[in-house]
Amino acid sequence: MNTNNSIFTEEQIFKKAYGTLLGVATGDALGMPSSMMSPEAIKNTFKEKITTFLPAPEGHIIHLDMKAGEITDDTQQTMVLADIYLEEGKFSKESVAKRLLAWAKEMEGFTNTMLGPSSIRSLKRIEDGVPIDQAGTMGDTNGAAMRISPAGIVNPGDYDAVLKDVHEVCIPTHNTNIAIAGAASVACAVSAGMAGKDIDGVIDAFFYGAEKGMTLGTQWYSASIFHRAKWALEIARSGKNEKDFWSDLYNYIGAGVVMSEATPTALALFVYYEGDPMKTIMGAANMGGDCDTIGAIAGSIAGAYAGSDAFPQEIIDKLEEVNNLNLEKYAHDFTEKITVVK
Repeated sequence: MNTNNSIFTEEQIFKKAYGTLLGVATGDALGMPSSMMSPEAIKNTFKEKITTFLPAPEGHIIHLDMKAGEITDDTQQTMVLADIYLEEGKFSKESVAKRLLAWAKEMEGFTNTMLGPSSIRSLKRIEDGVPIDQAGTMGDTNGAAMRISPAGIVNPGDYDAVLKDVHEVCIPTHNTNIAIAGAASVACAVSAGMAGKDIDGVIDAFFYGAEKGMTLGTQWYSASIFHRAKWALEIARSGKNEKDFWSDLYNYIGAGVVMSEATPTALALFVYYEGDPMKTIMGAANMGGDCDTIGAIAGSIAGAYAGSDAFPQEIIDKLEEVNNLNLEKYAHDFTEKITVVK
């Protein structure tokens, strides 16, 4: 499905790509200190609403001693995929498996709390000689969605091309229909943002990815991303104040590592804040649950929709100062690779 009937300048494509990457990194780093906390724990720990980068609080269960503005594996794995595409011009399951395994070893991901449950299990199986096509047949968590935005960046408005790339990327670690559907919904939403679609167009793309993605991969058990996202949108459009919106989203849809919680919740945040990346990301950071990952997912969608101009310069500067990501160069490199449909 190719819905890109617009003509974009290189500058516009660049800003969309840059915005997507900034959305991932900002959502990740801003949600890092509150990640894996309940709403009550966040309120007791931070006292005031999180609106900027903060260090991980003392004794954090996963992110102990991390600095304000520091990214986690969400952004790091996104950049692994970015490197694959920019160097090879495509995504392949072999490259994804090889590079994620090398990255995990470099980061000592098998001996710390960095890797998510699906990734650590699947990558260990690959290292033990299990074929790539079989390693991820139980992977059903949100790691597939947090890193998937490059597949949306490089296919602006072409959702069927997105689905093909998402499937290839997911095979090594998240080769289940539910994980592929979640990753495809996010990547298609990013693709729609890259193509200049309005919020309704982004929503339509999300549901297209969720529906088509369920036909791919190993059949696995889970609540429906499609139906939960419909419910999440009802909550987003209920007209409730921010705190009640967070509470309803957290309690009814969920904000954990389960794919059928994380991706519908990310979509609802994007819609509630009308596509504003910083407000969307702050919502994820303050709501509770898997704050960094949901922030990265929702941030990627909002960043593609709004573009890089929506991010304050001090946020961009802090990300680069702490992490040396060089996201601007990545965005330029992506821009050079993208063929604009005219």
